Amino acid sequence: MRVVVGLSGGVDSSVAAHLLLEQGHEVIGLYMRNWVDESVTINNACPWVDDANDAMLVAAHLGIPFQVIDLSEAYRERIVEYMFAEYKAGRTPNPDILCNREIKFDLFREAAMQLDADVVATGHYCRKMTDEAGVHHLMAGRDNNKDQSYFLCQVQQEQLADVIFPLGELEKPNVRKIALAAGLPNATKKDSQGLCFVGKVKLPTFLQQRLEVEKGAIVEIPAAAVHYDADEILEPHILHAADGAVVGEHPGAHFFTIGQRRGLHVGGKAEPLFVIGKDMASNTLFVGEGDQHPGLWRTGLAIASNEMHWIKPDAAPEMGAPLKVLTRIRYRQPLFGATLTQHPSHWSLAFDAPQSGVAAGQFAAIYDAQTGEEVLGSGVINA
Repeated sequence: MRVVVGLSGGVDSSVAAHLLLEQGHEVIGLYMRNWVDESVTINNACPWVDDANDAMLVAAHLGIPFQVIDLSEAYRERIVEYMFAEYKAGRTPNPDILCNREIKFDLFREAAMQLDADVVATGHYCRKMTDEAGVHHLMAGRDNNKDQSYFLCQVQQEQLADVIFPLGELEKPNVRKIALAAGLPNATKKDSQGLCFVGKVKLPTFLQQRLEVEKGAIVEIPAAAVHYDADEILEPHILHAADGAVVGEHPGAHFFTIGQRRGLHVGGKAEPLFVIGKDMASNTLFVGEGDQHPGLWRTGLAIASNEMHWIKPDAAPEMGAPLKVLTRIRYRQPLFGATLTQHPSHWSLAFDAPQSGVAAGQFAAIYDAQTGEEVLGSGVINA
């Protein structure tokens, strides 16, 4: 087959290209140039240049054609603007999931098809299975430590139709060994820790390009002031400044997310403080002491009807019919049991056991309850 590989400059996509060549396929490397704002630099270097150079060196080493595709304008429109708007509203979007949904499996896939590709390949640690009826199933990668199926929880059937995941059955240590054995120039390169579309720039640095510093109060809420009720899934506990005391000052509530402990700079506590709530109208951060503070824990969440997405077409339950599932609300979080129910205006996800750090704007990925291997769909956490 003619396979277009999304070469990121990292080890994973490079090994994917190498394996495809070994299998006898015609391979083309394509690098996505996603961010060209020269005002965002690291050590006076544009953050995407090093990765692009690494991708080019890998392509030269493998002897495959290589191109750079400029998707920066689409990134700005589809992801960056949305991300800034979400943070400004006090929500916490996931740019990596948006990147896959809007760019890698949409615009990048379209560009690959223009090169007459039979399929597109990526270095994701996940698997795809296709049944006799032609339905594509997104499965978790064999490496539990690197499984990236969560990041693909918004893909569609038609996008899965012509994509392959060469690393799905492999574990990361073996991928490193393959890279070294193949003499890949980036075999020892560390995994990227930056934003998917910016590179090595850290999130706070990036957000400060557009979001103003707006100082506000940090209010500590005593555990006894947090009360639960039967409607908490839809109406999470409401926190009030009058229930606590001001213990510090922050640079802007939009820079923080639920469950965050770093960056508060409040000392003198026996245990760390965690963000348990935000009041965007008054620019107030609510915090609680210790990771067992009741304000940090929730028994469920809600997803707006129009923000629920199904990868497996027939997985959605009937209105009012509870569906037992496994789920996670952030990458590498162990799967946990929950019950998903469709209501006239929303979906509710009731947890089998309370979970901490539930943040509006993030994604809840829904997995098959029997094996926990298949991603059925996902939804944007609304409350």
